[in-house]
Amino acid sequence: MFSVGPLLSRLVVGATLALSLGGAALAQPSGAAVFEARCKACHEPAMDRAPSRADLAQRPQADIVKSLTEGLMKPMAEGLSPAEIQAVAAYISPAAAAPAAAAPARPTGAEMPQVAVRTGPIGTDPMCSVNPPITPTSGDWASTGLDDQSTRFQRRPGLSAADIPKLKVKWAFSMTGGGQPTVVGDWLFVTNRSGHFYALDPKSGCVRWVVRDLVSRTTPMVVRSAISPSGWATFVGQSDRIVRAFDAQTGKELWRSAVLDPHPVGVLTGSPIVADDRLLVPISSIEEAAAMSKSYACCTFRGSVAALDLKTGKLLWKTSMVPEPVRHVREKDNGLNVTGPAGAAIWGAPSVDRKRGLVYVTTGDSYTDVDTVGADAVVALDIKTGKIRWRDQVTEKDNFVMGCGRNSTSGNCPTPLGPDFDFGATPVLIPVKGGKQVLVAGQKSGLAYGFDPDTGKRLWTTQVGVGSALGGIEWGIGGDDRYAYIPVSDLGVLFAAFRQGEGGGAPAPPAKPGLSALDPATGRIVWHTPAPEAPCVYASDKGKPSRCARAQSAAPAIIPGFVFQGALDGWFRAYDSASGKIVWEHSTTAQTYDTVNGIKGQPGGGIDGMGPTVANGMVFLMSGNNGAARVGSNGVNVLLAYSVDGK
Repeated sequence: MFSVGPLLSRLVVGATLALSLGGAALAQPSGAAVFEARCKACHEPAMDRAPSRADLAQRPQADIVKSLTEGLMKPMAEGLSPAEIQAVAAYISPAAAAPAAAAPARPTGAEMPQVAVRTGPIGTDPMCSVNPPITPTSGDWASTGLDDQSTRFQRRPGLSAADIPKLKVKWAFSMTGGGQPTVVGDWLFVTNRSGHFYALDPKSGCVRWVVRDLVSRTTPMVVRSAISPSGWATFVGQSDRIVRAFDAQTGKELWRSAVLDPHPVGVLTGSPIVADDRLLVPISSIEEAAAMSKSYACCTFRGSVAALDLKTGKLLWKTSMVPEPVRHVREKDNGLNVTGPAGAAIWGAPSVDRKRGLVYVTTGDSYTDVDTVGADAVVALDIKTGKIRWRDQVTEKDNFVMGCGRNSTSGNCPTPLGPDFDFGATPVLIPVKGGKQVLVAGQKSGLAYGFDPDTGKRLWTTQVGVGSALGGIEWGIGGDDRYAYIPVSDLGVLFAAFRQGEGGGAPAPPAKPGLSALDPATGRIVWHTPAPEAPCVYASDKGKPSRCARAQSAAPAIIPGFVFQGALDGWFRAYDSASGKIVWEHSTTAQTYDTVNGIKGQPGGGIDGMGPTVANGMVFLMSGNNGAARVGSNGVNVLLAYSVDGK
């Protein structure tokens, strides 16, 4: 359920090509023939999270080629020649990128600019003239969830209530598939899927150093550590299931782990987290998508957590989320076996409870007919040993792989097919009255849950969204000392409403995208602010009217009194945390950006994935993110740095 790059997570699924495999490569590079044989079953009409052919036609050809050659669809495009891949991309998206021009007026707002999609190389790296030593401050944000509990609550943001309405873009930086940055003092660290791991100056965007062979969508963890000559180390999980450690001051590699999982479609999507002398790494896969192929023997991947020695990267323990033994399910008509159980991928970063000695994770769905207690579960493991201390499977029999429908020939489809209601968000440990804590988790079903962290007892369940294969609750939640903040996507329901409004598709229930505040002690909804209907321009739509998906799938960032949260329509907003009132907003698609790395007219796009970072008086956000849904994707992202009055 994640993003686009040389190896992708399943999240990219919602908008990457969902090919139905089978048969040898076609002899002639006929795009129509390739589409008929490989793509039509999933895209015409659209099934599961796959986009329709009409939706695909609005994407750049280069974006489609990249998905088939380097992204999520690479396993499913096996056997196609480069010429066939190019031909099907041209058939699906025949129009060239339109030149920049004024867009027609939107019915819901002011006129917004049309921008061209850029698919060429990212600009040049503007190197900083001076690199100061790393000096931490009280307003740093050094890991994906900010603290051990993954609350995403920045207590010392360097911003006052009066500053919030004055936020403006100070600088922008282009990169392909960029993730959430971390900040320590005058240093910003960010990965992306183009293979560039950057250390930047957060005040100007100049480059302090760059590693050019690291493909990742994980958030760099930065810690003070004696393993590094500078005293500061950063850790990054690569897409190919390897973790690497670097001196944060110089970018020099300190160690790299062995491949943490032998499965060929395994990936690292959740960020590694430091807990004392070890690094905790969640392991995921794209086997859901690989299972669309008739030539694929489904399914054998099992999600897990690995603990590495912080000094050396050596594996200390590894715990599978699927405890049951493998067994034969059936034989397919091509002689391949279907086996199970499998699945329970871990998409999000862990959260750490040093007091109890626990690490908490949430898991994905099952891939086969063989049920497992490990799928769609909230799990607590012992940090030292990896032993599972407690587990609660909140949804049983959610057995799901992609491409299953009346035209499927893969032979891999579970029966019945589950709703695909797995977890993508990191669980959050939030304080409640009496000195206690509640572990809060959010599921793609639209359900939020509260657990007793000592026992795993489920304390409450609250429906905050309708739920769909792309959320419900998708990529992240957060909390402060008062509330849990739950963004809701409901993108699948919004898509259904779009199709119905255009004269097709079954009636859909009313979607509930927006942001809610819950009392973590009881699960009571304190306030809910629906996502506003607002204008947007997706550059990949090449001048055609954009379906402005107001889904809120990205994680939030919280500061005293306010919550920052972005939406797939490219709008970024600040909410009053007491009332839910919107106090500031900025459309990242309403303008283009001349970036510090030399790109003129870089467009913004949808906001998806890991969410914003607030540090030392600035707010950092990735716009155009190639996340699970790829809505508003440009192929190239823009990292935006906001400051008061843009100064």
